[in-house]
Amino acid sequence: MVTAGSTAEVGAAQRLGLKPGQVVQELGYDGDVDQDLRSSVEALTGGELLDEDAQEVVDVVLLWWRDGDGDLIDALVDSLATLDETGVVWLLTPKAGRDGHVPPADVEEAAPTAGLFATKTVSPGEDWVGARLVSGGGRR
Repeated sequence: MVTAGSTAEVGAAQRLGLKPGQVVQELGYDGDVDQDLRSSVEALTGGELLDEDAQEVVDVVLLWWRDGDGDLIDALVDSLATLDETGVVWLLTPKAGRDGHVPPADVEEAAPTAGLFATKTVSPGEDWVGARLVSGGGRR
């Protein structure tokens, strides 16, 4: 449960539209990820982030992605493996000017090929931008 004292803690997760009780899987973890955002997600959802080996059905996938990480289309397709049919993929990429920045055109090209469409973009932290991706098959 989110209390008045924990509002600041969960602010970043709220910008992603996350809710208490949601199950979140994290892919692409590395030493450069936003630890405050990770903590915010865990504080708001009330559970630990599942790693890439998890087999449970999840509500949300946080996919940390940097230029040079490999094939974005493959990573997006892989992110759907355990995602609930009404789930959301948050593609988190370094902001412009940061190491590993991914041009928005790359995301716009890769997402539809993977069967996903961007519905909005947010800035959940200082160094990362998040693109909310949903399935074209009627997901919200």
